[in-house]
Amino acid sequence: MPQINNIDQLSINTIRFLSVDGVQKANAGHPGMPMGCAPIAYTLYTKFMKHNPANPKWLNRDRFILSAGHGSMLLYSTLHLCGYNLPLEQLKQFRQWGSMTPGHPEFGHTPGVETTTGPLGQGFANAVGMAIAQEYIAAKFNKDDIKLIDHYIYGICSDGDLMEGVSHEAASLAGHMKLGKIIFFYDNNGITIDGSTSLSFSENVGKRFEAYEWHVQNVEDVNNLSAIETAVLNAQKVSDKPSIIVTKTHIGYGSPNKQDTSASHGSPLGEEEVKLTKKNLGWPEEPTFFIPDEVHNHFKSVAANGKTAEDEWNILFIKYRQEYPEESKLFIDIMNGDFGKEWKLKLPVFKDDGKKIATRAASGKVLNAIASSLPSLIGGSADLEPSNNTYLKEYKNFSAEDRDGRNFHFGIREHGMASILNGMVTYGGVIPYGGTFLIFSDYLRPAIRLASLSKIRPIYVFTHDSIGLGEDGPTHQPVEQIASLRAIPGTIVIRPADANETSIAWQAAIEHKGSAVALILTRQGLTILDQEKYPSAKNLLKGAYILKDSKETPELILIASGSEVSLALKAALTLEGEGVKVRVVSFPSWELFEQQSKEYKDSVFPPSVKARVAIEMGVKQGWEKYTGDYGEIMSIDTFGASAPIEVLLEKYGFTEANVVETAHKVLKSL
Repeated sequence: MPQINNIDQLSINTIRFLSVDGVQKANAGHPGMPMGCAPIAYTLYTKFMKHNPANPKWLNRDRFILSAGHGSMLLYSTLHLCGYNLPLEQLKQFRQWGSMTPGHPEFGHTPGVETTTGPLGQGFANAVGMAIAQEYIAAKFNKDDIKLIDHYIYGICSDGDLMEGVSHEAASLAGHMKLGKIIFFYDNNGITIDGSTSLSFSENVGKRFEAYEWHVQNVEDVNNLSAIETAVLNAQKVSDKPSIIVTKTHIGYGSPNKQDTSASHGSPLGEEEVKLTKKNLGWPEEPTFFIPDEVHNHFKSVAANGKTAEDEWNILFIKYRQEYPEESKLFIDIMNGDFGKEWKLKLPVFKDDGKKIATRAASGKVLNAIASSLPSLIGGSADLEPSNNTYLKEYKNFSAEDRDGRNFHFGIREHGMASILNGMVTYGGVIPYGGTFLIFSDYLRPAIRLASLSKIRPIYVFTHDSIGLGEDGPTHQPVEQIASLRAIPGTIVIRPADANETSIAWQAAIEHKGSAVALILTRQGLTILDQEKYPSAKNLLKGAYILKDSKETPELILIASGSEVSLALKAALTLEGEGVKVRVVSFPSWELFEQQSKEYKDSVFPPSVKARVAIEMGVKQGWEKYTGDYGEIMSIDTFGASAPIEVLLEKYGFTEANVVETAHKVLKSL
């Protein structure tokens, strides 16, 4: 093979061909993007980024986000060369069962992967969330003489990322918030799966990002490493704007027949084209997954430099602990997710004073009661704070001027909000929440799914949870949304019945780890369940519990969630007066209930009690599991309507009389 004396070029080609060979061996994947963007990844990981391959979770590391997650072999190849715990054998197992190298990067699965990407635009928005969390933690803990948190968030995004609407939402907010620690490269290769981007994309990306108040630069040739380095240095100098570097790349770089074509985007090059490409770039055909000794030796400095950087930071932290002992303890606690116990002691208990309170209003009271003991708690809503009750009254707004504010205004950007929350969670050190109407959970769904897939825990405050919101009508009345959220594997859906269950719902949300949590709250006022009369609302932590029971073995179980629990209680009293032995089960969370033992579940729903009625103002999907073969489900399987709440409840059958009638129907059918 021709001799390549330039170690930079040799290293870049190593990244390229590790990627090509991985895709070819798997017979699936996207070789073109890694071939084109290898110079960017190489430059960032070896010449700019502070990172320690021996400790991928070092707190003050620079982050790298591959928003164009289909190019995952670019990331895996680079991580392997840098010395992360990603053996070469794992590159050879790309896209195979049980490997550390799945088709798209997955957070928590592969060392060095900072967030789950693949659905385009998500990683870009996650980076904005990371930058927000970084600014908040830095404002809280950095001192004039010691900057504990001081790093950059780098990334690569594609044409597809920037076409997706979520990237527009996130970019607009990032510019407004002046998040100057973000530095993204835009892989401007002019190609999508369908062909040229000109088929559907003709905007001037640089001008668009200038309008978003980003710092914009252009690199005309990605293989000009000095131009890349200059652009990064320039971006680092701009502290009051996020940066995007529009970089002209060549998808499938070096492939004689597939460079600059869609043929190299989402399919292996093919054995013959791989041979031609290796010949074209002076690379040996065999062995595959070849790494020159010079490259191995060159990348050893990355690990050494990373260790030195972390060692220096650890020395800095020792000084910080000596000078600021209280702050250092708090810093360690919140970064480890240790929130203490004091906040739970402040969870309010609501007395039944005859007044009704909406669970959205109760949620706001809970947030404000516990905020002082949970400095990690930060959030807001998508321009619906007065309706979602998400505002922390004793704290400032997070803004470009006040980085330590705890109230966040996401604007009318639901999808962006949820994706930003994901970035905040993966960064660590914060408990982020975001609110909107339940009906708009549809706008958030892609990010909710990724949160649970990534096993991270953002908290969603979904209010206006049913036809109970009244006159706004069917466009704003959720019917299928609760079932839709329950269908996402791992997502914890909690629909509390009153203010006290809402208080415990927040406890469940904060204590939960491993997936997204959705709190489903009412607009209309609900009766407070007297804690002296009914079992403690803390039973919500078990997902479902017996709220009211007959003195004898029940012959009928009324099951309800949320606002319908009060309706079930009223109907139970009437049925008892008629001699029916009734049990009422409050069922705020299917997911929490399914975590309980079989013995507990059978104690709530004895298999011998066949007569059951479930009551929920939404589609019936899924309730069959709990009502069984003989039960009935009072549901809404059409859209809502515009009318006062009292009219809607009557028209849709959510009345005491109808519950009683349905109960008798079930009992007679046995």
